[in-house]
Amino acid sequence: MNDQSNDLAPLLDAALRAQRQFRSRWDAVTPNPSMVLPEGTMRTVLDELAERLKENYPFFHPRYAGQMLKPPHPIAVAAYLTAMQINPNNHALDGGPATAKMELEAVRAIAAMFGYTDHLGHLTSSGTIANLEALWVARCIHPDRAVAFSRNAHYTHRRMCDLLQLRSVETDLTDPEALEQLLRQGTVGTLVVTIGTTGTGSVEPLHRIVPLARKYGVRLHADCAYGGFFTLLAQGPSPAVAPEPFLALRECDSIVIDPHKHGLQPYGCGCVLFRDPAVGAYYKHDSPYTYFTSAELHLGEISLECSRAGASAAALWATLRALPLLPDEGFGPILRRCREAALALHDEFVRSPRWEPFIEPDLDIVTYFPRPSEFTASRVSQLSERLFAGTMNSPDEPLYLALFSVDSAAIAARFPGFVQDQPVTRILRSVLMKPEHHSFVPQLFAILDKSLDSVQ
Repeated sequence: MNDQSNDLAPLLDAALRAQRQFRSRWDAVTPNPSMVLPEGTMRTVLDELAERLKENYPFFHPRYAGQMLKPPHPIAVAAYLTAMQINPNNHALDGGPATAKMELEAVRAIAAMFGYTDHLGHLTSSGTIANLEALWVARCIHPDRAVAFSRNAHYTHRRMCDLLQLRSVETDLTDPEALEQLLRQGTVGTLVVTIGTTGTGSVEPLHRIVPLARKYGVRLHADCAYGGFFTLLAQGPSPAVAPEPFLALRECDSIVIDPHKHGLQPYGCGCVLFRDPAVGAYYKHDSPYTYFTSAELHLGEISLECSRAGASAAALWATLRALPLLPDEGFGPILRRCREAALALHDEFVRSPRWEPFIEPDLDIVTYFPRPSEFTASRVSQLSERLFAGTMNSPDEPLYLALFSVDSAAIAARFPGFVQDQPVTRILRSVLMKPEHHSFVPQLFAILDKSLDSVQ
């Protein structure tokens, strides 16, 4: 695999050169002695930092297929460094006049990807904060109504409802009769639909939920933090994902997406979008010391957060300039490789008598487990845990996976003969969110299959 630092080095040089040129526009400033450190001290500290960072897993490598982790694209790193040296704050145009414009342009491109025309939106420090804002607006609109979501929704939705003092309801979004019975009661104000659950990557049936939500006057919030960029693969004559849920996103009242996942950005970069710009009225506030440099709307006037890194906006803007949000160029081919990798690995498990795929992947997360002769929850869990630890600690062929806890009843429903001798079963989970996984799948499966011999 190519060392990305070879590509990154000239970009970082350009970033440093841009900063020198920026500073040269003003008269020279002599650093205050209190800020000056000996070069030897700084080098020693950075050497220690480099040593400490060796404790990390190789997130850049296809051998890492555990969590939703990968390094940002080199263009994002270089752009972030370029802007970070200036350190703009996108709370107000006073603090980030250039990067605020970049944020608006980048957010507009993401909104257009979802089919939004008029919209209100901005970047956040995370998907969690983005979802918090969406639920806060939902509470402003329906203060006495509950928020409903499926059991597969991210756990932070329940926590955010507690924070906002909103009642939360768990429901089955795949059962239209049960959902309509719930909505008919008039107690639910907002439905959260997850486009790419963090456990299995499953896409909930938004297209079937939209008519019910509209019938009963319920707001729709789409949590696309993980799966949102796959909208690109739903477009065109040959969609690589089931298109209907993605094409229905334009009907949602709010959408959240995390550019620091499939958007190739550094942490933290989330984004929240509202279909109706009028919700900006709920953010209205006054600040006696900002918002003076322009009569235009400042990003801080439509955000719960105050200080936000302008460098995040610069990195996302530069990435979208270099890699457009299109199905057949830019981001599209990258996502397509991830999707194809997941399907290829799933097929390996389907063909092997020694393995079982848990469910067919909707996006690029694959869930699976070994099938021993003693087909019980405890034995499957034992083997999964051994494989997880054994492959990670292998001196020759390391592989970094994730464990996933599943209700044993869910496995029994899909696999006749499975014995539920414990309520929860531990299985394996792999996130193939790097396009390099596409060519690595045969090797990944071979390592897993060989490792199974050593743990049985």
